[in-house]
Amino acid sequence: MEDLKEIIEDFLIEAFELVEQIDQNLVELENNPEDLELLNAIFRVAHTVKGSSSFLNFDILTKLTHHMEDVLNKARKEELKMTPEVMDVVLESIDDMKALLQEIRDKGSDQESNIDIEDICEKLDAISKNIPLEKKEEEPASQDYSNMSKDEIEKEIERLLQEKKQESKKRKAAKKGEVKKEKPKVPQKPPQVKKEEKEKIQKISPSSMEQTIRVEVKRLDHLMNLIGELVLGKNRLLKIYDDVEERYEGEKFLEELNQVVSSISIVTTDLQIAVMKTRMLPIAKVFNKFPRLVRDLSRELNKDMELVISGEDTELDKSIIEEIGDPLVHIIRNSCDHGIENADERKMLGKKEKGTIELKAYNEGNQIVIEVKDDGKGLDPEFLKQKALEKGLISQREAETMGNKEAFTLIFKPGFSTAKAVTNVSGRGVGMDVVKTNIEKLNGIIDIDSELGKGTVMKLKIPLTLAIIQSLLVGVQEEYYAIPLASVLETVRISMDDIYMIEGRNVLRLRDEILSLARLSDIFGIEQVYETNEHAYVVVIGLAELKLGIIVDSLVGQEEIVIKSMGDYLQGIEGIAGATIRGDGRVTLIVDIAALMDLAKNIKTNIVAQSQIQKTKKQSPSDYNILIVDDSKTDRTIMRKSLDKLGINIIEATNGVEALNIVKSNKYDFDSILIDIEMPRMDGYTLASEIKKYSRYKNIPLIAVTSRTSKSDRLRGVEVGMTEYITKPYSSEYLTNTVSRNIKLPLTESV
Repeated sequence: MEDLKEIIEDFLIEAFELVEQIDQNLVELENNPEDLELLNAIFRVAHTVKGSSSFLNFDILTKLTHHMEDVLNKARKEELKMTPEVMDVVLESIDDMKALLQEIRDKGSDQESNIDIEDICEKLDAISKNIPLEKKEEEPASQDYSNMSKDEIEKEIERLLQEKKQESKKRKAAKKGEVKKEKPKVPQKPPQVKKEEKEKIQKISPSSMEQTIRVEVKRLDHLMNLIGELVLGKNRLLKIYDDVEERYEGEKFLEELNQVVSSISIVTTDLQIAVMKTRMLPIAKVFNKFPRLVRDLSRELNKDMELVISGEDTELDKSIIEEIGDPLVHIIRNSCDHGIENADERKMLGKKEKGTIELKAYNEGNQIVIEVKDDGKGLDPEFLKQKALEKGLISQREAETMGNKEAFTLIFKPGFSTAKAVTNVSGRGVGMDVVKTNIEKLNGIIDIDSELGKGTVMKLKIPLTLAIIQSLLVGVQEEYYAIPLASVLETVRISMDDIYMIEGRNVLRLRDEILSLARLSDIFGIEQVYETNEHAYVVVIGLAELKLGIIVDSLVGQEEIVIKSMGDYLQGIEGIAGATIRGDGRVTLIVDIAALMDLAKNIKTNIVAQSQIQKTKKQSPSDYNILIVDDSKTDRTIMRKSLDKLGINIIEATNGVEALNIVKSNKYDFDSILIDIEMPRMDGYTLASEIKKYSRYKNIPLIAVTSRTSKSDRLRGVEVGMTEYITKPYSSEYLTNTVSRNIKLPLTESV
């Protein structure tokens, strides 16, 4: 039984691949009906599926493929032509084959199948016997259900179900009435293998055959998790090596340690790439079903269209491959229905009568770009805005300030449609909304470019994998956050004067686009100590068709991270996708781009107004705060008496630990800190380096007040961020002048 189960699994894997291939080949054959080699290849595939299904006693599938094989055999003998009408029937039989294979996969057999193949077999028989196909009765015009009441819809559904039941009963009754005599099966002798063939088979060595093994996805996932841990260990090792190199500069063992660390780093990276490749599949797995889709839509919409595919060998992670099929179906359907004009329109516009849709994939950095381009009518931004206004999806003010790029993204709004009537292809306003939702799940980006009368290009930018990702580390106050690099469009440094308030939103005009802005500290509720900086760092992030500018305190750099779950207790924190352990051992939170954009909509803080308040805040010496850190009470008293005449606020700390706790408390906004070097518990150098880790104090003047006078002491002070170096003993005037200059204290009569 186990052997049989394995054989069936192998059969299904092969059969699904063959059916996908035959589907694609049939569409190609319709465009090149004289290609006898292609027709023979299609026949061989059908014959293979029939033979395997017969061996495994899948009788219904065998019967269907047998009838289809008859038609293909006649065609390859040039006894019938593969007209569009014949191709419709053959493609319909392929759909039934797919459905039967799915039932076999789910139930293990096709004996109790719900799929009725009698009708399609009759059609195939008629074709092989050159009997003209019966024309279908003209279907009544599609019912417009949108004016109908709920009760009327329910009655209509019931009526249609009853019709289906009656049809099914008639078929079953007719089937029972037929008495079919089965011919006795004659046991066939096994085929004789010729002597030459035997010799040929013996010459084939195992090494020349393709060696493959099937591995469960769960095992690959587990292996990927282990690689993730290894990557974290590699990052930690590199950080430790940097610290050791700095401390033991010039030591002989460093060269050997460097070789080992470099070797481990290279091997880990290679291993990570190798494991990622085991999960990769060619995007052809998705692309191959679209020629059939375009062919069917071409018939249904009565338009002459062709699909041109390139880059189908581009590889993507299996989990992402499974998610991009639906969005691409909707995009291509949209291009066929709304983009490509009919032949008469195209002729009048001087275009080729046959419309073209290009589908291609290619690598771009750490992303895969999937591009769908059509040479149709293009998008009219004014028409889109008008439709959105009619449906109440945007306000008049939004329509007036909206650029073309923003107008193009209106097609992704739920309920938006430009179709004049509801059809099987479009009109319900749900297709492009599905595209947006699925691409958001993958942290992907959608970019639309269109020219009226020329066509539309839609690009999907998707990360290669979701397990180990590149990130941009940013600083906000004393915290660090990781933003997935796949969602980062660009980083810019702007002037605070470039920020405006429009309808309660902070916005920035970035080139020809209006970009919404929000501070990361406001989104996550971090207490913001506003600085007088005239510039700000903005990280422009994108998700599906949306863009947002995030203001941060600092840009730390790019780093490879492994996404870790937050655990049951911390799961569900809005705006946070997970966490990672960085090279220095610290835990850093990873931003959830989709949630971040939702949270940003509720932020009403006026960044410009708060910046103005900050600029005018310190109008007198009493607005300034100075921290004195010294373990000697005498020295603290001397400094206090010298600075009292400035009229500033002075806070004291007896050692480095106490001073750091005062800084962390956020009780004061310090303008300068005077630090003694030699102190118990924490020396002045360590304190200075710890203070500089806080983004709000990265530019604060730190003044060393010490009796150390050597050049090496001064150099170390500069390294940790000291801006001034006062040597004891000093004059009172020198101390007050140094502090006044560093904090830019306004001159008063008391000074």
